[in-house]
Amino acid sequence: MQKTPPTSPNTGTWSRAAQQVRRVWALSKPYYFSDEKWAARGLLAAIVALNLALVYMAVLFNDWNRLFYDALQEKNQPVFWTQLGRFSYLACAFIVIAVYKFYLTQLMEMRWRKWMTRTTLQRWLSHQAFYRMELGRFGGSDPALGGAPDNPDQRIAEDINQFTALTTGLSMGLVSSTGTLLVFVGILWGLSGGFAFTVAGSEYNIPGFMVWMALLYCAAGSWITQRIGRPQIPLNFEQQRVEADFRHHMVRVREYSESIALDGGEGVERTQLEGRFGAVLDNYLRLIKAQKNLVWFTSFFGQAAVVFPFVVAAPRFFSGAIQLGELMQIAGAFDKVQGALSWFVDNYPNLATWRATTDRLTSFEASLAQMRAHTDTATNTSLAASGTANIASGAAAASVQTSTELRTQNLQVALPNGVALLAHTALRAHAGERVLLQGPSGAGKSTLFRALAGIWPFASGEVSRPPDAMFIPQRPYFPNGPLRDALAYPELPTRYTEAQLRKALEDALLPDLADQLDQWNTWGQKLSGGEQQRLALARVFLKQPQWVFADEATSALDAPTEAILYQRLVDMLAARGGGLVSIAHRPGVAAFHTKVWVMEPTLAGADARFEVVEKVL
Repeated sequence: MQKTPPTSPNTGTWSRAAQQVRRVWALSKPYYFSDEKWAARGLLAAIVALNLALVYMAVLFNDWNRLFYDALQEKNQPVFWTQLGRFSYLACAFIVIAVYKFYLTQLMEMRWRKWMTRTTLQRWLSHQAFYRMELGRFGGSDPALGGAPDNPDQRIAEDINQFTALTTGLSMGLVSSTGTLLVFVGILWGLSGGFAFTVAGSEYNIPGFMVWMALLYCAAGSWITQRIGRPQIPLNFEQQRVEADFRHHMVRVREYSESIALDGGEGVERTQLEGRFGAVLDNYLRLIKAQKNLVWFTSFFGQAAVVFPFVVAAPRFFSGAIQLGELMQIAGAFDKVQGALSWFVDNYPNLATWRATTDRLTSFEASLAQMRAHTDTATNTSLAASGTANIASGAAAASVQTSTELRTQNLQVALPNGVALLAHTALRAHAGERVLLQGPSGAGKSTLFRALAGIWPFASGEVSRPPDAMFIPQRPYFPNGPLRDALAYPELPTRYTEAQLRKALEDALLPDLADQLDQWNTWGQKLSGGEQQRLALARVFLKQPQWVFADEATSALDAPTEAILYQRLVDMLAARGGGLVSIAHRPGVAAFHTKVWVMEPTLAGADARFEVVEKVL
């Protein structure tokens, strides 16, 4: 599982900030230069304009403060009521701007998340990236598989959502704070006057004293916040990971509920779930302790900022140099400047989460890009002369070509840990032939099937096979939903007529399901093992492929049912002029094949653990 990327202790704050900006830009740039770029840029420009409009409204409210409080001090009733009337339309304008700022911001976050999720899903589900990531996580430490990031579902579903929301919120907050600072620092400079003091008989005057005090106050606060809050970044990264692990294991318990119940594994699963939840709580406790330390300081910092401008400006007020209205205007301007300069302090918890989310998405994007690069290399490079050392790196799957027969040339297959299963393997099956693949359990028969399908990344060489072929895995997948969707998968059921769907079920000895085509269910759990295998065969009868590769496709069926279905399968393929390659252990299945490929152990010192020997039945 992927941990938090190490950070060098010698890396400066500015260097880390620049690195974060580069990562955010790399993740954000594709959207603002995509086919939706004009809508995205227009929304962004509108939101920036509304944020700056709120800054202008703050200037108007600051000026209103001076006039209103001066009227109170002077007991000037006409001016008092005039300013109340002015406040009403200022408040209305502020409300309209604030509402549309919120609406457009949420709209942009939603559109950005939609685009980013759609494109990430497309990349994750292309070139078997989702499959290779799982191989990289559980099959060995393979750098060619992009670092095997943990929990891609969490990164797509939650990290993208957090990234778009936090990036939009923080960037617009920074724009607003910058605009506020630029406007109010001039106002505060003009209002605060100079600070005169005498040292050793010499008189000195500091112009814009309140501005310098605000800068000093916030600079000290930002530095202390960084020192106290820095541990939150790796803790937030780890929290997202352990939360996803806990949730993923609960999903697996739900998916394998029947198997767990039959094995009586509730106690083990509870122990494992409690262990994962314990990791969630342990890391969360460390996180809230780190947040507690920061809250101590930020609470003090915020409360002190309330009275700080009054303390500094009080001598001028009591001396009569300024009136109450100007004092309140100074306090308001100081609050705006201090608030703008304290953006880092106020947003540090969000910045820590944003940094962790960005790191997770960046590593995920790097893995997808690395896999795509290896796939492109495999597509553009001949693998006929690839060596065993290359297949151990997982750089590419075997090259699959189109042919009228099944043929392999110099096929080499390895495990994720680099152990070679097959080396320099040449296989051939003509149309009309039916091949039975046998060998010791665990020899790698299913792995050879994956190489023939072109999805196994630890293989090299050439595979030629007919394009109209179907592979039946040991564990067929059925999407949740209507039965017709599970039957036609991965095609749309509308491609087939009602009669075709019903006939396929009847051919697979599932006539009772013919009236349940529109019934929604979790078919992978509702159906027994034998029914699932028959439903997988129903797909074959529905789609009528020319070649079929069956991996223990009838292992859960009784012998008579197995014989009926294999005979129907053989008849269908004979009519189509195709061929069959099966993995099976039962003697009865051999009768439906014309020859056998046996994976036999090689002698010590050979290039691979097994070799395929052809025998005639």
